Amino acid sequence: MAAKTTTKKTAKKTLKNHVSKETSKRLTTAKPKAPGQPDVPSLFRLNLEVGDIDEAADFYGKLLGIIGRKQAGSRCYFTCGPVTLQVVDVSSSGKPHPAAKALYFTVKDLDAIFERAKALGCLSGEGVHGVSGGQISVRPWGERSFYAEDKWENPLCFVEAGTIYPG
Repeated sequence: MAAKTTTKKTAKKTLKNHVSKETSKRLTTAKPKAPGQPDVPSLFRLNLEVGDIDEAADFYGKLLGIIGRKQAGSRCYFTCGPVTLQVVDVSSSGKPHPAAKALYFTVKDLDAIFERAKALGCLSGEGVHGVSGGQISVRPWGERSFYAEDKWENPLCFVEAGTIYPG
């Protein structure tokens, strides 16, 4: 039993050193599942591969309007609500592999992030249901959104809060 307690203390100390107080509290105070309830996985981190961590940290910091936290192992973390966006430089082991199509972010001020994406020159040129994905549009499913792409071909979508279609 003593080893288990020590492990928990070590984990809490590690959390305290690497994440914000808010995130640490959320992770260490997770409620145990009720008997008979399914253990539903919760997404907490998404990984994007890039070819230059400094350039990517600058790009995502400007695009998202937040400061990333550089980590060991050529990584930079961006807190995006309950999920952390982990940007990792894989240039030493090969070419970055683009993320799934696409990573979706919800934002309160879609027009502001659209202007930042436009200034960064990263708006998508692909068509989405007959309209350019790189322009703000109300999609057939009701979401007001636009698509962008970083220089490592990671597809991104920004959706206005309040218009999210949960499926």
